[in-house]
Amino acid sequence: MDQTLKKFEIEFQLKPSIRVLDRSGDKQPREPVGRCRFDRYPRIVQVVALAIHFQDLIDRGEIRNYADLARLGCISRERISQVMMLAWLAPDIQQEVLGLPKTPGGRFPVSETALRTIARVASWAEQRTRWERLAQS
Repeated sequence: MDQTLKKFEIEFQLKPSIRVLDRSGDKQPREPVGRCRFDRYPRIVQVVALAIHFQDLIDRGEIRNYADLARLGCISRERISQVMMLAWLAPDIQQEVLGLPKTPGGRFPVSETALRTIARVASWAEQRTRWERLAQS
């Protein structure tokens, strides 16, 4: 069975959120100043894209290991390991995740934690079965 992988790029910006503190005692929830609800890619799309990009950097020799990635990204080694686990997903699952549409606020019913649970399974056939079950629920 000939399966060719198509290459495509996803652009996204990481911006710190603005948190509004209301000390007036008003119990009504307030929308943060300067923040609007807009469509964006689900978080799992962004993290899978990072995992693929980071793995490519390592494969090309531009980065030696996960520890270097953690230092450069100013995040913990544990978090890098969590992100990189998503590179273990079957290529067709990665492609399906990367093809998810934009949603209001970037919310999607499949969490990164659930996706990492699937990535821990060594067999791509079993990963596909679990992914289908998760995507249908």
